[in-house]
Amino acid sequence: MTDRKSARIVPEQALEVLSQLEVERLAEANDSEVYDTFRRCSLAVLNTGSDTDSTKEVLELFHDFDIRVIAQERGIKLEIENAPPTAFVDEEVIVGIKEHLFSVLRDIVYINNELQENRDIDFSSSRGITNAVFHVMRNAGLLQRNAVANLIVCWGGHSINEVEYDYSKEVGYQLGLRSMDICTGCGPGAMKGPMKGATIAHAKQRTEGRYIGITEPGIIAAESPNPIVNKLVIMPDIEKRLEAFVRLSHGIVVFPGGVGTAEEILYMLSICLHPKNRGMPFPLIFTGPKSSAAYFEQIDAFIGATLGKEAQHLYEIIIDDPVAVARRMKAHMAEVQTYRRSVQDAYYFNWVLDTPLDIQTPFRPTHENMAALNLSKNQSAYDLAVNLRKAFSGIVDGNVKEHGIRAIEEKGPYELSGEDAIMSPLSRLLESFVEQKRMKIPTSEYVPCYKLV
Repeated sequence: MTDRKSARIVPEQALEVLSQLEVERLAEANDSEVYDTFRRCSLAVLNTGSDTDSTKEVLELFHDFDIRVIAQERGIKLEIENAPPTAFVDEEVIVGIKEHLFSVLRDIVYINNELQENRDIDFSSSRGITNAVFHVMRNAGLLQRNAVANLIVCWGGHSINEVEYDYSKEVGYQLGLRSMDICTGCGPGAMKGPMKGATIAHAKQRTEGRYIGITEPGIIAAESPNPIVNKLVIMPDIEKRLEAFVRLSHGIVVFPGGVGTAEEILYMLSICLHPKNRGMPFPLIFTGPKSSAAYFEQIDAFIGATLGKEAQHLYEIIIDDPVAVARRMKAHMAEVQTYRRSVQDAYYFNWVLDTPLDIQTPFRPTHENMAALNLSKNQSAYDLAVNLRKAFSGIVDGNVKEHGIRAIEEKGPYELSGEDAIMSPLSRLLESFVEQKRMKIPTSEYVPCYKLV
């Protein structure tokens, strides 16, 4: 394609002062195993605003895209070839996109070089994985030592309708008016709306807001970072991404979404259902416009049918009232701050939260692993939540990630089986997602990547 762009760029805020050893290590990324990951994530950053959420389609469309690290005495440059033209204005790479590119380089090189060489971090232990999450976020500059409890994670779908998007923007505005910062999965839809609303509110209050985007290599091409994100971090995998959300945040607001949002909800519920975390204040609010009331009724019914009333008591549902959401979350911030102080925990990183190894270990959604999931009630609510989260993670994989899409093409849909008491409500929920076009960006008819047996 003749409209593709090439350029050389230098860092402005990230990686601007480097030692010669650091420059050499970054340049080595060109020939290492991490290069392919770096290339994919960089393409996703440059392709922001895309109307596709298929990683495979993006990679095929820009198959000739290339990016190289150029070492020089004063630091590094990035050489970009055959990039999406939307990343440029008058032949110059947009500044925010440039920052995100160097954030990608920083995180991927740090994770694959320095972090994995750190002998103090044991990736086979829960404590070691939590320390790895901490190191990645600290290296990205996300942790503010003197911060108060005011960071709200917003979850929700990248494929939401205009009414839901406007509502998410209004909730972000109300949160921003009350001096709360926003953290999302960094993509479009319900990940962009709250940030967009908060920027106006922060401007009105003359405060400098934080708009944190947390993603991972497998999902970033399907959810390219939106331009409002001013702190981007790439976690190694979905499990560490989810842990980063809950360790960093002081409360969570959930907007309508699809299987990815359901995965996030189940992850949070599994943590709250674990005996070691009971009694810990962790605000969780589900909200949407009046037209989305049925969506949350379905989510609530599914949770009640599978995990029971205890799980239902872990969240609040507030419909069509952005002010109430913001006021409620603001009140919760005082509770969180009091609790953190009482247990001598940091405001900027929730160390006392217990994340067992079984929810930290990456789940590989192969056909065999999906079929082997225990979807029955002969286990604790915590264990069932963990397995349901994995089921939804596999469906996300088959919907938008290159690995999953290719596996489905080769072997057919993933098969999930279990007790009728679990499979019937699961079937109803997934059918509602398909009917409401919440599985993917609705540019074509959705073909399920799963089969319930």
